[in-house]
Amino acid sequence: MSLASPTSLAAIPSPSNAVWQLGPIPIRAYALCIIAGIVVACWVTERRLRQRGAAPGAVLDIAVWAVPAGIIGARIYHVITSPEKYFGTGGDWIKVFFIHEGGLGIWGAVAGGAVGAWIAARQLGIPLTVVADALAPGLPLAQAIGRLGNWFNNELYGGRTDLPWGLEIHRMDGGQALRDEAGQPILEEGLYHPTFAYELLWNVGVAAMVYFLDRKLRLGRGRAFALYVMGYTAGRFWIEMMRTDEANTILGVRVNVWTAALVFLGALIYFLRVRGPREYLIPVGLPSVAGPPASSDVSQVDLSAKGATTEPAVPEGYRVVGEEQFAHWRRTGEAPPEAADPVDAGSESAPDRPAGEASAPDQPDMDDVVTPSKRADEASVLDRPAGEAATAARPKGEPSGGSAGGPAGLAGERPGSVGGPTDGEETGSASDSPAESTAGESAAARPADRDS
Repeated sequence: MSLASPTSLAAIPSPSNAVWQLGPIPIRAYALCIIAGIVVACWVTERRLRQRGAAPGAVLDIAVWAVPAGIIGARIYHVITSPEKYFGTGGDWIKVFFIHEGGLGIWGAVAGGAVGAWIAARQLGIPLTVVADALAPGLPLAQAIGRLGNWFNNELYGGRTDLPWGLEIHRMDGGQALRDEAGQPILEEGLYHPTFAYELLWNVGVAAMVYFLDRKLRLGRGRAFALYVMGYTAGRFWIEMMRTDEANTILGVRVNVWTAALVFLGALIYFLRVRGPREYLIPVGLPSVAGPPASSDVSQVDLSAKGATTEPAVPEGYRVVGEEQFAHWRRTGEAPPEAADPVDAGSESAPDRPAGEASAPDQPDMDDVVTPSKRADEASVLDRPAGEAATAARPKGEPSGGSAGGPAGLAGERPGSVGGPTDGEETGSASDSPAESTAGESAAARPADRDS
């Protein structure tokens, strides 16, 4: 009499069916897991984008671009790293497009999804780093859910093991387990490491790590996403080396192991080199409101108003601000001043203008090229009643010719050029200046001179 192996009593079973037929339409467990993961990632990202100031539904506009681009990128990576299945001896290149038969690489999915997200973010006016940081905890959760599809497919397992959590593997064909003469599913001999489960649990841990460290450190500028990349690739490095499924190698090491190591180093360099506070968004182009923005998701629309619509207002773009400025805007509805524009090349920035005030063209005014003494003279003239002579402000008994006994109206001589204050000195009122304008110059002529 033979005793049952204690390991078989604690084995993890595998599904014997990965595809269900809904009439002529096949419903694949792997596809359902991928879709569920995308939904979870969008939900997490939407909440985090809303907390950073994005309008409701922004994540859907991003997903429309990112998801298809991610699938295309995932397929391209798989084909590049396994070309013999499609272009080698006995390969069929047309099967490159048969995504339903499997073959998606997470590295290509992230790269392709990033390109799609970049396109959408530019259209929305949101920096890609804001989108990436908002996505950082949701993406590993999506990957964890997607790994359940490998369990249904009885794939991506490791070597033989006698551990209590060893995995049973069916011999599969077309999404169905092969069966013996008695109709029982045929199992591979022994138990195997459930590497898909290892990665699933690891990814959940990465999501938790990113979430809590981001809350504590207030990560910004894409550093939360870099933290996710480092966490994921660190786990993928050792889990990939446990897998026994067919894969191309470089120097005897699986290609995905090399990829994980290189991507980890790239993310580490980015995390260490990039600095900056968390970025928040203030919408641009929305009607101003007399109070803080509503925190409710319910649309506040006056249906009795003429031309009212139930469609929520969509911002033209966003301004990136700091956390304190964003908190002030949420409390009061007042946007911070616009960033100062430089007056000209090489000069210091102009003073901050009030929010919404258009910046004036950077054209020099005529006052900027005269001496301080002339500016004081002009101010004195403009303050006098129209038609009053410039000599009226001179002290009693002072000659009208200016300093050094010369007349003020001599050709080629300007007030202040002889005996007056130099350009580096401060000037007082016009009555303190020893040099004046010509008596025939009136106050009304000076504004016209500046406009010419």
